Amino acid sequence: MARGAGVARFGERTPGGAAGARGKKPKLTAGAVWREARELMWAHRGQLALGLALMLVNRLSGLVLPASSKYLIDHVIKEHRAGLLGWIAAAAGLATLVQAVTSFALSQVMSVAAQRAITDMRKDVEAHVLRLPVSYFDSTKSGVLISRIMTDAEGVRNLVGTGLVQLVGGFVTAAIALGVLFWLNWRLTIATLVVLVSFGSMMAFAFKRLRPIFRERGAINAEVTGRLAETIGGIRLVKTYTAERRERLVFARGVHRLYRNIARTITGTSAVGAGTTIIVGIVGVLLILVGGRAILAGTMTLGDFVMYVFFIGLVAAPLVQIASIGTQVSEAFAGLDRIREIRNVLTEDADDAGRAEVPELRGDVRFEHVWFEYDPGVPVLRDVTFHAPAGSTTALVGSSGSGKSTLLSLVMAFNRPTAGRITVDDHDLGDFRLREYRSQLGVVLQDNFLFDGTIAENIAFSKPGASRREILDAAVVAHCDEFVDRLERGYDTIVGERGVKLSGGQRQRVAIARAILADPRILLLDEATSSLDSESEAMIRDGLRRLREGRTTFVIAHRLSTIASADQILVLEGGEIVERGTQRQLLALGGRYRQLYDRQYGLETDRYINPGEDFTPELPTVAAEAPRGGGGGAL
Repeated sequence: MARGAGVARFGERTPGGAAGARGKKPKLTAGAVWREARELMWAHRGQLALGLALMLVNRLSGLVLPASSKYLIDHVIKEHRAGLLGWIAAAAGLATLVQAVTSFALSQVMSVAAQRAITDMRKDVEAHVLRLPVSYFDSTKSGVLISRIMTDAEGVRNLVGTGLVQLVGGFVTAAIALGVLFWLNWRLTIATLVVLVSFGSMMAFAFKRLRPIFRERGAINAEVTGRLAETIGGIRLVKTYTAERRERLVFARGVHRLYRNIARTITGTSAVGAGTTIIVGIVGVLLILVGGRAILAGTMTLGDFVMYVFFIGLVAAPLVQIASIGTQVSEAFAGLDRIREIRNVLTEDADDAGRAEVPELRGDVRFEHVWFEYDPGVPVLRDVTFHAPAGSTTALVGSSGSGKSTLLSLVMAFNRPTAGRITVDDHDLGDFRLREYRSQLGVVLQDNFLFDGTIAENIAFSKPGASRREILDAAVVAHCDEFVDRLERGYDTIVGERGVKLSGGQRQRVAIARAILADPRILLLDEATSSLDSESEAMIRDGLRRLREGRTTFVIAHRLSTIASADQILVLEGGEIVERGTQRQLLALGGRYRQLYDRQYGLETDRYINPGEDFTPELPTVAAEAPRGGGGGAL
């Protein structure tokens, strides 16, 4: 598990966002989220304007049929004016046709706009996430990020799709219908309006309570997704330690939390629906009492009353729709809250515009009194100073946790020194544009990541657009051809997720070919051969030796035989360089490196060599030590 990452069980907060990267979570405000929503709607203003126009025509045409009831009753039936029937029927039929066409057009226009908005949002968030510092990924589960990118963006459809337009349309219809109701009977309408205002207040309160619940749902869903992704990704480990039941219980706790959250939202939305029914009932009672008396008193005709009933329905129906859509919009705002959290995290290349362009590097690297801390007050590197000349090989050895990998992460600019500075070709590394600098780096790790594609695609990952000949040439240097030729589809063989269909040695050789194809100026090898058998190591060591030629190389190795020809070996303990020199010099010194060497080869630790004597030990790696520059049998 990455440093600082993960939780033991659901319900415990996972460090993430700025909290993970900077130790402090940014405060989100309703104003910030509303500003995000406005920017989103403004970006799709064309589709929204067309949708609103279609909605207005749709709702106005929908008023024709209920309005015709007054004329049908008061003029056609009461006054026996049969000639009006054709005109009324034609108007109602035409309005219905217009309503059907505009409904279809509205759905097409706004649904397409919503999907485009979702796509744009996902692209923007994913692009931002890829630019975040490595420390953010160390403290945030990948499943959480996937949920942010894929799920939270879904709510956007309710802002730029049919949701918001229908919400506005509902208000427009209700406003027009209310105007007609005032014209028909203002006393009855005032009484009705008091009831509707009470209903509106109830909905506002409900939405205020529901929004944080929807926000919590997104967080729970991200946790469940994240843990599920970890479980499936580590299925071999789960099965090895018979942890299926434990993982099942952890997942069950998560989905039950999700269930309880959804149950609360269902309760809230059901309460709104029940309130709507009560309001409709109260309005019906008012119609019976007030409307019935108005007809008896002669202040309303029967046609007026029937038309009033229809228009009350036109007021009530949008209010029910507003309740439903309001919940969806509230959920969309909760999603924007979570997306805003990620967007508030500063990207690692935020200052690149003001940084210098990176020329082709020679690879001369210097550490000058470098200190580094992950957590304040707990230094991981302490006053590290050394020089790695261009084209040289620097090996890093030491106990686990001594700072070797952290030192490499500083060379790769994944982290910045807490104090001191790092220079490359006499330029401060902090002044370089990250993308341009990293384009001149190559890396081979102990457990190299391969994508679920072909072998050729994985080799070409370091150089998009590489020709087939370039890919094959790099593969031959890395000895990939020795196993690829035996595969039925050769370099077009699918390697599976994380390269699971290849052995460890085969994955390493693909990674070496990938680094060779990149033609880096600075090469970083982190335990590139430690987990391999002797035969695979011999092949890979030859590929690495070819890869090192003419490049500045940093090597982390526990197998000391692989660093016999290094130009300098730095021995780190507790974040400090305690010894430095070639292998011959360090063995003659009889210090910490000699202890590590003797322990690895089963030699007695008291067989130290007097530095004043000639050094002719009977140690195979020393006796066979190659000349510096990569010409020997070792790395």
